[in-house]
Amino acid sequence: MKRVVVITGGTKGIGKAIVRAFWLNGDYVLIGARSEAAVTREFNGRVRFCKTDVRREADLHNLVKTALAWKKRLNIFINCAGYSQWRPIEKVDQDFLNGMLDTNLKGTLLGCKAAVSVLKRGGAIINVSSLAGKRGSANNSVYCASKFAVNGITQALAKELGSRGIRVNAVCPVYVKTDGLIEALADKYSPAQGQDMDLFLNNFAQDNAALKRLPSGDEVGQACLFLASQQASAITGQCINVDCGVMVQ
Repeated sequence: MKRVVVITGGTKGIGKAIVRAFWLNGDYVLIGARSEAAVTREFNGRVRFCKTDVRREADLHNLVKTALAWKKRLNIFINCAGYSQWRPIEKVDQDFLNGMLDTNLKGTLLGCKAAVSVLKRGGAIINVSSLAGKRGSANNSVYCASKFAVNGITQALAKELGSRGIRVNAVCPVYVKTDGLIEALADKYSPAQGQDMDLFLNNFAQDNAALKRLPSGDEVGQACLFLASQQASAITGQCINVDCGVMVQ
C-alpha cells in the first residue's frame, strides 16, 4: 500500500527535494505551505497542496485532516518549514526572535502535535533540523536556539511516543545550496561576508567537509526516505547529520 506523507515547507529548497524523493518512491504526498508556487504541476496526481501557515496550530490540524479526507490515513509527517538568518546578539529584536522561533521551533512542535492526533502504530515523524542544532556559530544565536530545540523535541517525543509505535527522528543538514540559503548568506551578518556564494561554499567544503563537498537536497530527501522506511524500524530519537563529514560523531 502506498504511504501517505505530509511535508510542510515542501514547495521549494530542501522541502521540495524531500517531496521528490517520496514521489519517486511511489508515495502520496500532501504539501503544507503558505503559497503553492508551481510545485504540484511538476508531479502527477500523487502530490497535492494545502495552504498552511505552520505558525497557526489550526492550519496544521487542518493539514492532517486534509490528508485523511484525501486518503483516509497518514503514515509519515515531515516538518521542513523553516528559515535561517544571521544577526549579532545586539541586533536581535522581538520581531526577529519571534519570527524565527514561531516558524522553526513552534511550527515543528505544533506540527508534531497535529501529526500525533492521527498517526497510528508504525507511523513516523521526521524533523528537518540543522547542523546548527548541534553546534553554535557567530551571529547565529537565534537560529541555533531554534534548531537545538528541534533536536530536543525529536528526542523527547521519541521517548514519549515509542510505546505507541511511532518513531521520531531528525535530519541535520549542513549548507545545502538552495535559493533560500543563497538569500540568507547574502545578508551582511552571514559568514559569507559578501563573498561570491559559489566560492564561499566551495571553500567551506574544502576546509570542513571530509568528502570535500556539500550535500544536495536530494541526498537529504534520501535520508528522510530511509528514516521513514521499515529498514529504519529500530531507529528513533536520532538527529542524523547529512553533512558530508563536516561534523563527525
